[in-house]
Amino acid sequence: MTVLPMTRFVLPPGAEAHEPPEHRGLARDGVRLLVARPGDVEHRRFDELADVLDPGDLLVVNTSATLPAALDVRHHDGRSMTLHVAHALDDGDWVVEPRRPDGPETDVVAGDRLGPPGLVLTLVAPYPDEIAPRRLWRARPWPPVGLAGYLATYGRPIAYGHLAGRFPLADHQTVYATVPGSAEMPSAGRPLSERLLVRLMARGITVAPLVLHAGVSSPEKHEPPTPEPYAVPAATARLVNSAREAGSRVVAVGTTVVRALETVAAPGGTVSSGHGWTDLVLGAHRPARTVTGLISGLHEPEASHLALLEAVAGPALVGETYAAAVGGRYLWHEFGDSTLLLP
Repeated sequence: MTVLPMTRFVLPPGAEAHEPPEHRGLARDGVRLLVARPGDVEHRRFDELADVLDPGDLLVVNTSATLPAALDVRHHDGRSMTLHVAHALDDGDWVVEPRRPDGPETDVVAGDRLGPPGLVLTLVAPYPDEIAPRRLWRARPWPPVGLAGYLATYGRPIAYGHLAGRFPLADHQTVYATVPGSAEMPSAGRPLSERLLVRLMARGITVAPLVLHAGVSSPEKHEPPTPEPYAVPAATARLVNSAREAGSRVVAVGTTVVRALETVAAPGGTVSSGHGWTDLVLGAHRPARTVTGLISGLHEPEASHLALLEAVAGPALVGETYAAAVGGRYLWHEFGDSTLLLP
């Protein structure tokens, strides 16, 4: 399904974060925070988040940890490639994105063989089905091998062209990452430091976990997300329902949290525990039912993530937010500044 956001803007030159904030002389929680309410946009720092939220609000975080999911491989015709590994499927196959070395995707067909160290990966079919764009592929490893352990030995973090070099895996993790499985960092939660989490809890703001393993994004084509594995614990579902009953906000830290919670949301907004693979795509056709606030980084023009933001906060508020971010010279991408949408 193609989902087109209504928000339009032009990313100005110099608006990309090229390295983690710690490499720019800032604390993890020292990035800027644009707080957007209807008719009111406020410029703050992320370490002031506890002053913006109310006692009783629920903050839901994604505890998925980032894998070093980029591999150097060789095509059977001799070409060198970079391979981004999105997921291991339940049957042992992998979901992969073959790319030119440090560039966009490259031409491959079913039956092609790729050679990372110690393995042969045979491309089976486009993922998730034959009618999908031929960017992601189902690939069969031989011999069979556990994905997380293999990547820990041979992989490196996925990095795109806006970064000024490569950074260690620790720079691509949130402080609460505990469940390895994401190909790319669920980056909205990166500015949450241990100190800030304590301040939030001391103010009476509850923090609840879930897991959604983020796959490989589509920076060139802005395709909607493909199926991703998730797990919403029963305790988190109870906390979400209790917050809603009390009239408090349910604030998702990132689009991955929105996708997981809305997957288990009934039409009235009540959520249940659940796990599996979600193919939910949010947008004008399917607005958010449960999430009433969203912390997010800044996404590129035409990115499918913008439609998800609009599904939570509405096109008008998202448009105001991005106009203020452009005008305020905020920094984009995973190591950049943040927004808090409170519709």
